[in-house]
Amino acid sequence: MLFITNRFPKQSIRTRVGRKFDFDLDNNAAGNSVFFCERLGEKDYQEIGNIDFLTRLKESECRQILIYIHGFSNLPESVFSAVDEFQCLCEKQKKDEVLVIPIVWPCDNDLGMIKDYWDDQKAADQSAFSFSRVLEKFLAWRSSEKHNPEDDLCLKRINILAHSMGNRVLRETLSAWNKYDLPQGVPLIFRNTFLVAADVVNETLHEGEPGRIICHASRNVIVYHASDDLALRASKASNLKNKIASRRLGHTGPENMDRTPRNVYSVDCDDVNNAYDRPKGHSYFRSGTTKGTAGEVFNHIFDCLLSGRVFPDDEYRRSSIVRVKR
Repeated sequence: MLFITNRFPKQSIRTRVGRKFDFDLDNNAAGNSVFFCERLGEKDYQEIGNIDFLTRLKESECRQILIYIHGFSNLPESVFSAVDEFQCLCEKQKKDEVLVIPIVWPCDNDLGMIKDYWDDQKAADQSAFSFSRVLEKFLAWRSSEKHNPEDDLCLKRINILAHSMGNRVLRETLSAWNKYDLPQGVPLIFRNTFLVAADVVNETLHEGEPGRIICHASRNVIVYHASDDLALRASKASNLKNKIASRRLGHTGPENMDRTPRNVYSVDCDDVNNAYDRPKGHSYFRSGTTKGTAGEVFNHIFDCLLSGRVFPDDEYRRSSIVRVKR
């Protein structure tokens, strides 16, 4: 499994292609350095460098890339386990269609949800600068005649799935990229952007709000939400502790769809989230009631990946409800 991280290694932060890479799990600082790596086995990682990484993506048999940004309080091996599950579901649906690439950012290793939450929120914001560098490296590689000559262009479709606080990482990354590197705005780089159980305020995609940049960078932005997501209730409690009162995008969907760009879609997952992820109802986008068997939210995500359209039977439709099939 290939992955990208800005977590500090136990080794030097200087890149050395081919070296062993070990996460320093006690250090949750967001580094400015980014590392392009491969997971060879459980807790067995190797740094391969950005050129080899991007070349291997280009040479993959898969037609599409799905970048996965995890939520808060997830250490690397739990992230890789979730990605393995999602990748297996993709292969069952259609072999060699989607390659899932995780981005691992520095969640805290402390005990206690409230402390973890605020430490992770800071790390999510600080990770923006390192991951915006990843996007710059990608654009440079894509436009390189050496690595992408006209007779051998990279034609992969790129999608992104952000879960929980990973949505904050995505939003801040695109904002930093736009502010410091792209004076004329972000390019349309993502085919589909899936915002699942998003731990950001529910106005964030409105015009004039910070998350609008996600819409500018994507063909489709699909918001999956569930009002009884217990993890997001805990998130709201954490914010109230610090006198911040706001509903979460992953609870309600966009506050006002009329104020969001036309490429934003809302999918209500109330009927399935607790059936798929009891008792929290937070990680409902992979397996259904049986692990290893796709749930209806996953099926909707995969249909979007295949078609590039959210509701292909009705071009004007912008919202839907996912229901358990009986």
